[in-house]
Amino acid sequence: MDALFPTYARWDLTVESAEGAIIVDNKGKKYLDFVSGIAVCNLGHRHPAVIDAVEEQLKKYWHVSNLFKSDIQQEVAGKLVENSELDAVFFCNSGAEANEAALKLARKYTQKSKVITFLQSFHGRTFGTMAATGQDKIHSGFGPLLQEFVYLPYNDCEALEEAMDDSVAAVMVEVVQGEGGVVPGTETFLKKIQELCEKSGALFIIDEVQTGIGRTGRAFAHQHFNLSPDIITLAKGLGSGLPVGAMLGKEKLKEAFGPGSHGSTFGGNPISLAAAKATLSIICQDEFLAEVEKKGAYLKDELSKALTDQDLVTEIRGSGLMLGIACKAEVTAYVTKLRENGLLVLQAGPNVIRLLPPLTVSYEQIDEAVKMIKNNSIVEYSA
Repeated sequence: MDALFPTYARWDLTVESAEGAIIVDNKGKKYLDFVSGIAVCNLGHRHPAVIDAVEEQLKKYWHVSNLFKSDIQQEVAGKLVENSELDAVFFCNSGAEANEAALKLARKYTQKSKVITFLQSFHGRTFGTMAATGQDKIHSGFGPLLQEFVYLPYNDCEALEEAMDDSVAAVMVEVVQGEGGVVPGTETFLKKIQELCEKSGALFIIDEVQTGIGRTGRAFAHQHFNLSPDIITLAKGLGSGLPVGAMLGKEKLKEAFGPGSHGSTFGGNPISLAAAKATLSIICQDEFLAEVEKKGAYLKDELSKALTDQDLVTEIRGSGLMLGIACKAEVTAYVTKLRENGLLVLQAGPNVIRLLPPLTVSYEQIDEAVKMIKNNSIVEYSA
């Protein structure tokens, strides 16, 4: 008898061990992992520096609550602030929690309720973040949602200009829509959001849960465009697989998040933050990030060459090591076939193959993945 709620459409694969970009199942079969826990294991599985940091913290203490001052919280917050244009950090346990904190802070600071998000966005599955998500399939079956969310077409400056007014508390956006199909925002669109937020007094919130922590070749994806958000949210890659999220905000927002305004029992847990500290120390280096950008460009170029004769492929898009192969037909069967042949990839909607390899992936492993994608015909396994 299965004692779990059936909330996940699980693959027929049970992991026994993992290291770097390789997963081994309970039958001894090896897989090249271009999922990375859905952009979580950015340093690959079981990175030695993260193991050492976690083991060191385990020998000190595991939990005391946020009633106590915490040196490790200050250290990790300092690293996040140092590598961003923001000033204050709230720690939580997940991306949904980080986005909940952002929504609460925006409403409390502005004393307004309306929040603009975008169609095909994804911000989480709590009631607040579900309401912020611009996808009907996420809303279906849960009754009335949290009110005053407005969903606009992504990359549509005209629609944004029409919707913006002084009643808007915030605009929340992904620099690259992940679950929505690996769709990058244009520089014009993202800068228009910033401009209109500044003009109307709304807060500019960027959801960096999937794009942050080096995934696109910058510490945070918005840095490609020299944007200055009021708030960014993080999780996934921050803890290399340990549960941790964070909301970063500008100095002016501190006044709205004083004692009693928000909290999290496990937020800023020292074990998770030990992993985060080690992760940030490696990823937030100019040389490391430059190499991620180089690998991303290489992967995209090799895919373009390998799939040039596949008429079903319409576009290869994304940023850094967050890429999508957009197709004219559904790709579920093709993704399953790749998995059977030893390559783990994801979907982003019905027609997009999503690639999220560890940032430490080797060029040889990239070549191996591209070869497998090329050798398994998308046409043969697409609906």
